[in-house]
Amino acid sequence: MKIVVLGAGNVGTQLSRALHEKGLGLCQIYNRHRDRAAALAAELGCPLTDDVQCLRQDADIYVCTLKDDVLDDVLRQIPIFGEGLWVHTSGSLPMTVFAPYTRHYGVLYPLQTFSRDRAVSFERIPLCLEASGRQEMQLLKPLACSLSSNVREMSSDQRAGMHLAAVFACNFVNACYAVAGDVMQQSELDFELLLPLIEETAAKVHRSLPDLAQTGPAVRGDRRIIDRHLSLLESWRQPLWADIYRQLSELIYTRHNGQI
Repeated sequence: MKIVVLGAGNVGTQLSRALHEKGLGLCQIYNRHRDRAAALAAELGCPLTDDVQCLRQDADIYVCTLKDDVLDDVLRQIPIFGEGLWVHTSGSLPMTVFAPYTRHYGVLYPLQTFSRDRAVSFERIPLCLEASGRQEMQLLKPLACSLSSNVREMSSDQRAGMHLAAVFACNFVNACYAVAGDVMQQSELDFELLLPLIEETAAKVHRSLPDLAQTGPAVRGDRRIIDRHLSLLESWRQPLWADIYRQLSELIYTRHNGQI
């Protein structure tokens, strides 16, 4: 099998490394900015191009890890799509973004947060698959199973819903970590003090449903503590944080009392 990866950002970098480590036939990397991908290509001993006109035309699978708002622009510039399978790694784009260009297409979406310089194992990452036909799925699924033991087929609508859930579970939670860090700094305390709490909170949902694991003043309806926290945020002139605190507290309280 010959595989071309388009894009060398966070997802493209980690996926390229995983393909290389598994010996799955990574044969070319494309990135619009050659200098940003040069180190990765050298690390993997893989040919690199910054020109879509120079993409290999004999690959079996082309994996597009490009940003959603860039993908279509790049696709329009590709001269020949051939008979290879074209897939993207987006959580929100439908697979039919490829339909104007080829009949062989699909999705290989890894449900994980990636950083370019942080090593990650694909073994337990859910890989969510969709394909334009049975032949395409028969090519895509073995590749996915070679990377991960957790492979799922799902529709574009299901994937969009899962991506939305992931934004709540990852991006929004991380934003709350950032605010917590600012609050700690305002109080002249180290963020590291929160790490055991963060780790235990994450561990709880491995053992029980999030609603059953919920603790804190909002679930108890403790207005005294809630008002004290809101007053503190307002004294720091942080109305946005206060509004987020107020809305999340309301969400927690109403869920606990069966109103949501």
